[in-house]
Amino acid sequence: MTVNKDIIEKAAITTSSLTAGLLNPEQSKQFLKQAFESTPLMNAIRHEIRKARTGEIDKIGIARRILRKKTENTDDDYRAGVDTSKVEYATTAVRLPWEITGETLRENIEGTGYESVVADLMSRQVGIDLEDLSINGDEDASPGEDYDFLKINDGWIKQIGEGGHVYDATDAGGMSIEMFYKALGELPNKYNNGKLRWIMSPRRSQEWEMYLLNQVITAGGSVPDSLYDSPAKIPVLTCANMPDDKILLTDPKNLITIHTYDMQIRKTNEGKEAVMKDVIYYVIHLDFDPVIEELDATAIIKGIGGVTNDTP
Repeated sequence: MTVNKDIIEKAAITTSSLTAGLLNPEQSKQFLKQAFESTPLMNAIRHEIRKARTGEIDKIGIARRILRKKTENTDDDYRAGVDTSKVEYATTAVRLPWEITGETLRENIEGTGYESVVADLMSRQVGIDLEDLSINGDEDASPGEDYDFLKINDGWIKQIGEGGHVYDATDAGGMSIEMFYKALGELPNKYNNGKLRWIMSPRRSQEWEMYLLNQVITAGGSVPDSLYDSPAKIPVLTCANMPDDKILLTDPKNLITIHTYDMQIRKTNEGKEAVMKDVIYYVIHLDFDPVIEELDATAIIKGIGGVTNDTP
């Protein structure tokens, strides 16, 4: 009989730990941790687990410049207040099903170990796909390649594009240091507190490096090493699921994925269809919603051209 520790072990999820029941809260947290541990961005953001599929996240903050001069033995009735607001969420149910034939298991060189290899790959892909959707999801996506995937939920790029600060670099002619400073200038100064990160694709990060190297070659002089990894003194966080023509600017903890405890990892080889086809069926069920705590603390650079456009 499967026990909790089989599912929440640090090691990969194996077929022996697949169960027909709901994961308990601790198992849900451990599964999400395992799914995201190989993804740098998802390691850096916030993950919240809630009981209800729809609800609100409380935001609590305080204003600036709230100190006042003290007068001895006097109460001027001034009190600093607390600002509260809420972020609404509505999770979307998703699933990842797969199947393996009995013949594949019998003829594969790894035998029954093949099940565990596939289960591990599938569980890790859950984290990668959730990151992809959290970034690129668009419920209004046009029919075409990956339409059924992208339409599941609205991701951070769409949310920031509609409610955050936007710098359009379409007419900038490609990469430039001004592009970063102009995007940073769109953001209120109170959020420029040392926690910001440029979130970009690995290729865009490499093209930024190439741009700087070309400046050294064509114009002479040198470029500070820190500029390669921290344009405008803000570190770069690379993410393979980011599109090449966009860069996000925010504190990663401002990005949140909401999940509920209603998670299942199921496996069955019973039933008429499974017996007749000699197939084992598997499915991972969960739900999620990518939200942003403070849209005003986000910026996006869009329409970035390739570095080759700038190179003589």
